[in-house]
Amino acid sequence: MLAWRTIPLRDREVIDALVDPAHAAPSAELAQALENWPGGYYWSDEPDGRHLVLTHPTAPRPREPWALHALLFAITLFTTTLGGAVLSGAISVPDAFSVQHWGTVFLSGWSGGLSFSLPLLGILLCHELGHYLTARRYRLDVSPPYFIPGPPVPVGIGTLGAFIRLRTILTDRRQLLDVGAAGPFAGFLVALPVLWIGLVLSRPESGSYGMEVWLRDGQLWQLGDSIITRVVRRLALGDAPGVILHPTAIAGWFGMFVTALNLLPMAQLDGGHILYAAVPRRHEWLGRAFWVAIMLLGWFWSGWLVWGALVLVLSRGRLGHPPVLDAYRPLPPSRRWLAWASLALFLVTFSPIPLGP
Repeated sequence: MLAWRTIPLRDREVIDALVDPAHAAPSAELAQALENWPGGYYWSDEPDGRHLVLTHPTAPRPREPWALHALLFAITLFTTTLGGAVLSGAISVPDAFSVQHWGTVFLSGWSGGLSFSLPLLGILLCHELGHYLTARRYRLDVSPPYFIPGPPVPVGIGTLGAFIRLRTILTDRRQLLDVGAAGPFAGFLVALPVLWIGLVLSRPESGSYGMEVWLRDGQLWQLGDSIITRVVRRLALGDAPGVILHPTAIAGWFGMFVTALNLLPMAQLDGGHILYAAVPRRHEWLGRAFWVAIMLLGWFWSGWLVWGALVLVLSRGRLGHPPVLDAYRPLPPSRRWLAWASLALFLVTFSPIPLGP
């Protein structure tokens, strides 16, 4: 090594080493040393030469509250299955909110409910595992997913989503981009076949238009198209102008919707992480501009106003992004392609008017 610096952090030690050109291939000696390194590493090509970024843990990981994780998942499975039973027509809306009859209602509607809850929670779980496993690959201190229960249909869908807690600072923009983009891509790869299967199980309707959700009580949702839902609907159902959606198709649609929500390029959403990693100096004003655009879309769908307000509250009124340890380390070309791919994924999953009456 020609030079190096060591950065001690609460959970790990980061070593940034400038490698001697004679060993930058790397040499057999360096390759053997890296094989025995008790941590993770990656290469970074920079103006002054090839760098090795090495990480190894310096503290034991905290004990996770696995009982809490399991309890939240179980409650969320119950509430989403209850919502799925309403969507499948197995139970009525009043039944779903009749707490004293939940046991009987759940037993009578569980099969129809699981056709919605299992694919939906599978999408959310894979999204969060994308973040979690990528963070663990970089030896970052991160929690397993927390699932958030929510009200059942028609007030909600039984869940408000899931999240992980990153309990440390990231080393550089490469790590931030990888961790931020892994979730949406992992969730999308599950949501796509779920949407396809759900649409195949759905019922084309010549007297309707677009994607409709009918409840047993006669209430109706109209789900808006994104580019990907339009394409998959055309491939699965041909020229049918309208379709009554199967609960599995609704889960796939919400999977695409969640992907787009998370990829909004502002604050500390996944899209905000990706934007900061790609253009850190422009992140804040681009995020503000996009937040204004989302609020303007609230004229067409009031849910955007709620989402914009929630983002503002969670970011404490600031749409900026906290720094990484080394913001000046350049992104490798492969990560710039990943940033562009993330933008493309956002564009194909985004629907300006997601829900209609």
